[in-house]
Amino acid sequence: MTGIYLIGAFILSGLLFFNRNRIFNYLLIIVFLVLQVCFTVYEYMHINTIELHYFSADALGVLLLITLSIISIPAVYHSYVYLSKNKENPRHRAIYFSAIVVLLTAISAAYLANNIAVTWIFVELTTLSASALIYHRRNNRSLEGTWKYAFVGAISITLVFIGILFLSFTMQQAGTDDLSFAALIKKAPELNLFWLRLAFIFIFTGFTFKLGLVPMYTAGIDAKDKAPSPAGALLSSVLINAGFVGIFRLYTVIANSTTQSWANHVILIAAILSVFVATVYMTKVKNIKRMFAYSSIEHMGIVMLGIAAGGVGYYAAILHIILHAFVKSSLFFQMGQIYRIYKSKSIYDVGNYFKYNPTGSIVVLLGFFFATAMPPSGLFISEFMIFRSLFEANYLPVLILIMILLTMIIWAFGKNIFKLLFSPPVDFKEDDIERINPAESISQFIFLGLVVYLGLNPPQEFVTLIKESIKNLPH
Repeated sequence: MTGIYLIGAFILSGLLFFNRNRIFNYLLIIVFLVLQVCFTVYEYMHINTIELHYFSADALGVLLLITLSIISIPAVYHSYVYLSKNKENPRHRAIYFSAIVVLLTAISAAYLANNIAVTWIFVELTTLSASALIYHRRNNRSLEGTWKYAFVGAISITLVFIGILFLSFTMQQAGTDDLSFAALIKKAPELNLFWLRLAFIFIFTGFTFKLGLVPMYTAGIDAKDKAPSPAGALLSSVLINAGFVGIFRLYTVIANSTTQSWANHVILIAAILSVFVATVYMTKVKNIKRMFAYSSIEHMGIVMLGIAAGGVGYYAAILHIILHAFVKSSLFFQMGQIYRIYKSKSIYDVGNYFKYNPTGSIVVLLGFFFATAMPPSGLFISEFMIFRSLFEANYLPVLILIMILLTMIIWAFGKNIFKLLFSPPVDFKEDDIERINPAESISQFIFLGLVVYLGLNPPQEFVTLIKESIKNLPH
């Protein structure tokens, strides 16, 4: 099925790229969504089945694939709304949808890849498609964002490649050239610690580009800001999850060696710095879209804290990254509506959003509460579990520092959100505003509902899949 999916998706992408007929474009993208859903269902029904030698639908891959398929449907719908409102020319529309298909296909393949080299190929393939989406508006700002993203992406791909070479070298020393994750985990206790640590440093640093983590987070902020809001939603959710897959699978290898403690300290430093950086920028950023993007850096720092702490933190990290994807995509979808009303992303140009878009305002308000991990958000549950894991791992100073930083983030985030919702805008002509159809916010309410449900009352199958995802980690 993986082969059929990949071939079908790339054929559809090619047809979308060369076709200029609007109706045919929409039919092709609907066909892709059907293919995506069918592929997801098939992989769920055939979990742990190896396909094409290099792909395997393990529990983590299936969980993230389901998340991607759920988010992709409203992403395409909001893309349709965005393109219709902006009266895009046929060529730009064709390139946009073609890039969306390649992006979602590459991410799906990265989730299911059972070989680190194949993971690297598909994660980095997302750079090309994401760049096309970032450049969609074709102005100087989008061009700048695209070049930054492509340049940092080139650095990241090189770093990961070098790390894989080091990993391959130490695996050959252990008597095999197999780079599948199963082989890496099996051989981990025998691997040369120097080369293993070197490989981890390079691969981890490279994948922080996709994850949105210190040190390579910068280009991702510009990308999410410059890309159309539906594309930004994908970059802030399912693409971030692809970066997590790369790091998590490598960490699973490290955890089965004698250098896990060292790796934990590396991850801990990156996580603390990420939350700190997010705090600094969140207190001064005035661009709403960038504010949402910096919020993702904070959340990825929290996720990595769970990985570094271990124990229940492993479970909480996976739960957190799934719930974050739903919350952040909701906020980015809503950002599209905000921009259509105010024609600006600056906090200085917006206000009284409750008056102009009551339905969307409820989404923004709930999104704020959920993104800051307040009850009844499922992120409150996952963050609490991560904090518990830090306490149990004797990282009390880290826990105190993180809680102080998160308090500052909540204050800064809340100040801007309440300015958007309730304060009157300056020099704003109400006669020019666009009336937003409340139906456009339905998907966001569904996502936020999922965040509550999966956090407070998760189905047993969901819990089982998360536990299955961490079975190779020491407890």
